[in-house]
Amino acid sequence: MEGAAKAARLLTKSTARTTSRVRIVNRIAVEELEAWFLGDPDAVRIAYPRVSGTFERRAAYRHPDAVSGGTWEALERLLQRAGYFPGGLAKIATASAIAEHMAPDRNRSPSFAMFRRALTELVGA
Repeated sequence: MEGAAKAARLLTKSTARTTSRVRIVNRIAVEELEAWFLGDPDAVRIAYPRVSGTFERRAAYRHPDAVSGGTWEALERLLQRAGYFPGGLAKIATASAIAEHMAPDRNRSPSFAMFRRALTELVGA
């Protein structure tokens, strides 16, 4: 990605001398987006009100980027326990419903925080 940016003559965070000149921030989201959703338990509960009011305190959900057994599967189990999606998780509908209520500053996912910080630096906020 750095090579492609260099070939296009775009300054990246790695190559620019000052952040005000950065045009590209290369990041690869390794975790599934569902980890970012689980990182904002309030958004999950607003979108799906029957979800437990304390699910994020359980060991399985305490660290959103370290959910074992797959994050989308964990989100599916959480929602199914609350009576949603008995036939399987509708990923796009779920993503839209939760994302609508996400508050970036309260998200507990470290990978989300890193992504957010990169975007914030890029736009100079």
